[in-house]
Amino acid sequence: MESEDEMQDAWAGTSDGEFDYKNEEEDEDTDNLASDDENDESDYGFDYSNADDMNPSSRIPQTNFTVLSEKDIRQRQDEAVSTITNFLSISPVDAGVLLRHFKWSVSKVNDEWFADEDRVRESVGLLEKPATSKRQSQREMTCEICFENHPFEKMRAPRCGHYFCETCWTGYIHTAINDGPGCLTLRCADPSCGSAIGEDMVLGLVSAEDQQKYTRYLLRSYVEDNRKQVKWCPAPGCEYAVEFQPGVGSYDLVCKCGFNFCWNCREEAHRPVDCETVNKWILKNCAESENMNWILANSKPCPKCKRPIEKNQGCMHITCTPPCKFEFCWLCLGAWTDHGERTGGFYACNRYETAKQEGVYDEAERRREMAKNSLERYTHYYERWATNESSRAKALADLQQMQLVQIEKLSDKQCQPVSQLKFVTDAWLQIVECRRVLKWTYAYGYYLPENEQTKRQFFEYSQGEAEAGLERLHQCAEKDLMTFLEGEPTTSFNDFRTKLAGLTSVTRTYFENLVRALESNLSDVDIPKGAAKSSSSSKASGSSKGRGGRAKVGSSRGGGSSRGGEEPTHWSCEHCTYANTTATSSTVCIICNYPRS
Repeated sequence: MESEDEMQDAWAGTSDGEFDYKNEEEDEDTDNLASDDENDESDYGFDYSNADDMNPSSRIPQTNFTVLSEKDIRQRQDEAVSTITNFLSISPVDAGVLLRHFKWSVSKVNDEWFADEDRVRESVGLLEKPATSKRQSQREMTCEICFENHPFEKMRAPRCGHYFCETCWTGYIHTAINDGPGCLTLRCADPSCGSAIGEDMVLGLVSAEDQQKYTRYLLRSYVEDNRKQVKWCPAPGCEYAVEFQPGVGSYDLVCKCGFNFCWNCREEAHRPVDCETVNKWILKNCAESENMNWILANSKPCPKCKRPIEKNQGCMHITCTPPCKFEFCWLCLGAWTDHGERTGGFYACNRYETAKQEGVYDEAERRREMAKNSLERYTHYYERWATNESSRAKALADLQQMQLVQIEKLSDKQCQPVSQLKFVTDAWLQIVECRRVLKWTYAYGYYLPENEQTKRQFFEYSQGEAEAGLERLHQCAEKDLMTFLEGEPTTSFNDFRTKLAGLTSVTRTYFENLVRALESNLSDVDIPKGAAKSSSSSKASGSSKGRGGRAKVGSSRGGGSSRGGEEPTHWSCEHCTYANTTATSSTVCIICNYPRS
C-alpha cells in the first residue's frame, strides 16, 4: 500500500473528479467558473455531440489505466511468447516456460538470458538439447512409477528423457492441476530431475476438464504475477483486469462492469479519504468492538452469573433469567433481599445514592458514560454514511431508468432529440458521484482529531454546504424533471435546462474543491490569520472574513472584480456560488433567488 503522502501527491496532480462530463471546451468553461484569474466570457457550453454514449463508466477519464478483457490478456500473452521466440530463437513452449518463470516480463527474460544463459536454463529447467536414450529402440518398457510393462507408444518423456507410462503421467499432472496454479511450473516426475514440463505435454495428456483448469491458471497468471501493474477488478463475478500507470491521475479507477474501485487497496472508490482510513472504517463496521460498546453502555452484568442484562422498562427490581434467577437492585447491583421501602422502594435506591455521593460508583459510571458517548458518536457518523450509500444506490437506479425509459419519453414530449437532453444524464451522473464523495466524508469526519477544533468547524461547515448544494441538485433532477414528464410545468423547458445545468456545474466545482481540500488534510485551515487574509484576498476577492471557509471549498471566483474598469459580465452568488450573467439577472440569483450582495 502506498503511503498517504504519495497518494495525496498523485491525487493533487488531478484537478478533475472521477466523472468528466464535457468536452475540452466545456472543461475550460468550468475551470473559468471556479477560477479567479479573469472574468472572461464563460457559459456552460452545452455540447451534445457525444451524447450517444450514456454508460456512466464511459465518462471516467481513462488516461491512467486500461481495462483488459480475457481476450486482451491472451493476446498480450501470445505477443510476449512470439517476441521471446523470435528474439532468443527458441520454441514457443520454451518461451512460455521462461515467461512464466520471470512473471511475464519480456525485458527481465532478455536481461537474464543474455547475462547468463546457462544459469537461466538450469534454474528454469530448460535443456539445450533433448536427452537421447537407447531405450527408444525397445518395443516394451517398464514404467518406473507403476512398474508395469507398456508398449513404447504408451510411454512419454519430457526433454530430459525420463520415460513413464501415459497413465502415470496423466495422474501426476492431474494431481498438480488440482493443487492449484503451481502446475504452471511443473517439473519432471523423476525426483532427481528438474526438467520443466511444457504446456504441449500437459494439454496432450489430461482430460478436457483439466485442460480448462490449466488454461484458466495460465490466463490468470498474467495478472497474478504482475500485481504492481495489473489487478483483477474486485467486483463479484467480474472477469476484467485493469492495468494501471502510477503517477498519473487518481487511484480511483472504473472497470467496464461499472464498478469503481481504488487501485491501492482494491476497496470501492473512496476519495477524498485515504486507504488507511477506509480500512479502519471498514474494520470498525465489521468488528465486535461496537457490540461490546453497546453492551457496556446499555446493560449491566448480573452480580451472580455476570451475564449482561438490558433494562428497557419497569422498576429497579431485576430477576435474572433461569437457571440463575438471582434478584437484585438495578442501581446498586445489591441483593434485593436487602432492599425494601426503607431503601427507597421499587423505583429508587438510597444505598446507591449514598454510595454515589461517596464516589463508590464513579469509575463504573464514567466507563459506562464514555462507552455510551462513543457509541452515540459512531452511530451518528455511520447512519449518515449508510444513508448516503443507499441514496447513491437509489440515484444509480434512477439514472438507469432515465437512460432506458424516461429520456425517450422526455424527448417525445419536448420534441427534442436525445442528444440535446444530455444535460439530464450529466446531472444524474454528478449526483451519483457526489453521493459517493459525501458518504466518505463522514468516515473522514469520524477520524478527524477532536482537538483540532478549527479544522473540525471548517470541515463540518463545508460538509453541510456540500450536502445542501447536492440536495438542491437532486431535487431539481428528481422533482422538477417529473413535472415535464408527468405534470404541468410552471416554467419553460429552456429555463429548466439552464437551472439544472447550472446546478450541475456548481455542485461539481464545489465537490472537486472539497475533495482537494480534504485530500490535503485541510492544510489551508492552519494558515495564520494574516496569511489567510492575504490568500483569501488573492484567491477570492468577493469573499468576506466571515465566509473565508466557503471561498476555499466552494467556487473561488470573485463576484465583483472586473478587468480594466469594464463592467463585469458575470457575478457569483454568495449563497450557491452560481455564476450569473448580468444580462440575465443583475440583482437576484436565478438558481436560488438569493439577492446579490
